[in-house]
Amino acid sequence: MRYGDQDRESQNVEDRRSERGPMFRFPGRFPGGAEGTRIQIPLGGGGISLSTLLIIGVIMLLLGINPLDLLSEGQYPQVPQMPQSEVPKAPGRQASRGPEIPGLPGGTSVRTEDDMKRFVSQVLADTEDVWTQVFAGFGKRYPEPAMVLFTGATRTACGTGVAQMGPFYCPLDRKIYIDLSFYDLLKRRFEAPGDFAQAYVIAHEVGHHVQKLLGIADKVQELKMQSDETDANALQVRMELQADCLAGVWANLNDQVKNRLQPGDVEEGLNAASQIGDDMIQRRTQGQVVPDAFTHGSSAQRVRWFKRGLEGGEVAQCDTFNTSSL
Repeated sequence: MRYGDQDRESQNVEDRRSERGPMFRFPGRFPGGAEGTRIQIPLGGGGISLSTLLIIGVIMLLLGINPLDLLSEGQYPQVPQMPQSEVPKAPGRQASRGPEIPGLPGGTSVRTEDDMKRFVSQVLADTEDVWTQVFAGFGKRYPEPAMVLFTGATRTACGTGVAQMGPFYCPLDRKIYIDLSFYDLLKRRFEAPGDFAQAYVIAHEVGHHVQKLLGIADKVQELKMQSDETDANALQVRMELQADCLAGVWANLNDQVKNRLQPGDVEEGLNAASQIGDDMIQRRTQGQVVPDAFTHGSSAQRVRWFKRGLEGGEVAQCDTFNTSSL
């Protein structure tokens, strides 16, 4: 993707990577507790340590429990869950491995933390520009989401967010959360390198924000609360595939205006969509595919809907809820 120092960076990026010892607040009704209970967890000091919190989160994930669903009694959309064996170590403050940066001496592929922050900030700025114009075409205003960069764990309005969940969107505070070490995972374990693959991840989460603004997310959540687990999973798959399609729409419109795409970028995006399909992840982690347990869609489905948005460039192309063929 073509980005330079002259490109705008979003002002909606909140950097929490250096935070230590935050006090986490769990909204709503905590299981066994009162409404609006404040649970104080001093990280790095007395009480529950960060390592202990992560171990608890990993155990829950291995049991098939989404920590956000437990803390919120299932009121919020599911987020990607990364097996512990594939969770990368948090990057150091000096540098992390990333896609090659054109123009650097010797073709080095090292990106500093500042480079990564600048890149995701520029991508978020592009999503703001595109969706502001799209919503204006609907006669609506586009309230921009915030992006929170964190390391290991952080507080969210949807409960405690940990790196094992992968990037996710919290509809209660309308923020996107990402531990930048996920990009190492995307490259090393999922074999999906490249800056457009990284941009696709952000665009997908922004797609969930668009769904929230359009009322789709609330309607889907209402239906899920009335459904059994299999039907709820099926609804979530349609939700995720629509976000993939909206990511494709963004890439199309963004390239029309800013000429961002370079040779190979589209292939990077399609490869990323394929590598993080539920069937691919299940084969990798448990050796078998269980379609009823899908929450994000198969590789073929994710590629198909991302490509549909990318080629069509229209939100109307992304109706995953009124089709019998995904």
